[in-house]
Amino acid sequence: MSGIPRSPLSRRHLLKRGLALAACAWTLRPNRAWARESRAGPGLAGAPEVTRWALLSDTHIAADPQDHYRNFYPTRNLQEVIARIACDPPDGLVIAGDLARLKGKTEDYQNLRTLLTPIARRPVYLGLGNHDDRGGFFRTFGDICHHPGTLENKHVTLAQAGPVRMIVLDTLLKVNGLLGRLGDSQRTWLETVLQSCDDTPTILFLHHTLYGDLLDRRQLLEIIKPQGKIKAVVYGHSHQYEHSEVAGIHLLNLPSTGYTIWSGAPVGWVDAKLTARGGEFTLHALEGDRTLDGHTHTCLWRT
Repeated sequence: MSGIPRSPLSRRHLLKRGLALAACAWTLRPNRAWARESRAGPGLAGAPEVTRWALLSDTHIAADPQDHYRNFYPTRNLQEVIARIACDPPDGLVIAGDLARLKGKTEDYQNLRTLLTPIARRPVYLGLGNHDDRGGFFRTFGDICHHPGTLENKHVTLAQAGPVRMIVLDTLLKVNGLLGRLGDSQRTWLETVLQSCDDTPTILFLHHTLYGDLLDRRQLLEIIKPQGKIKAVVYGHSHQYEHSEVAGIHLLNLPSTGYTIWSGAPVGWVDAKLTARGGEFTLHALEGDRTLDGHTHTCLWRT
């Protein structure tokens, strides 16, 4: 599917639809999208409001629970991750793409939805990556994630999470391909939203890295660098765990929850505590390289 709408959309129309977006939040009970009590760690002491989120990527769930790759079993891994998260539920969960194993079959997403059931009382925001398919995704999650007309042929999420704003973008270009692209319409939508919203600290989520896998990364950086409200960009795709910065914007490359393709990479997820001042990101490594299991990376937002 192309990321370009069949007919041009005005910036005013894009903004109206974008700001009206209720977000792809899977909640079966009233939304507890943030925690008002102070739960800040040492690096964020004194922060008035903290929201805690579980950040995952590259779950690669197949219809067959026994599907495996390099002796990693993605369904088993996600079952364990969700069980641990459910013991101490965060305020919500984000999965940054590659939800499905390879080609985004409807049956893959049905298995994923079942696996997420134990945390269905919390908001769950789902991004799309190169191993996803919008058809299979919307056939399974369309009742809770589909907002017709928001942005044709792209799945985007705009959500307020206490002291921060989250924007989940769609970089799916070709199913089971490698590269990703936002596309003109999605970049226009993003730019319009950023120019019109307030200065709430904002975190972008997408699937592809900003190193070389996102074809329009240069255009994205041109949009977000001048926007001081953009504090961090979180992505997956590489199946590695890394922290870096560009123009004061924190970049967080999430580990894969499904499997690793690098000997020095962990398999797991990140527990994030976010405030208006910064974030604490703690790695939970299940398999692979567990050297940094439990390690917390603290960063302060640019001003």
